[in-house]
Amino acid sequence: MFLTREEKNITLLCHLSAFAMFVIPGFGNVIGPLVVWLFKKDTSSAIDMEGKESLNFQITVTIAAFVAGLLSFVLIGIPLLIAVGAANIVFSILASL
Repeated sequence: MFLTREEKNITLLCHLSAFAMFVIPGFGNVIGPLVVWLFKKDTSSAIDMEGKESLNFQITVTIAAFVAGLLSFVLIGIPLLIAVGAANIVFSILASL
């Protein structure tokens, strides 16, 4: 499947918009891909698929961070929060490639 330059740029933006978490703490990592996907999902099936993939991953990361945050009261959650944050950054960059 060959993508146009615009489709490649939008799919890249879908994955990199997860870094909105640094601008909007809390749910910025979900809001960024959601906004890109909602505006461009009807443009191309590839953009629709990549937007859903990015959004699904960021929702999973948010749930994992919430659980790790709850476990931080038992002190096991602190390393888990660090691992979830690092994995989110690394996997978001890898997905954008």
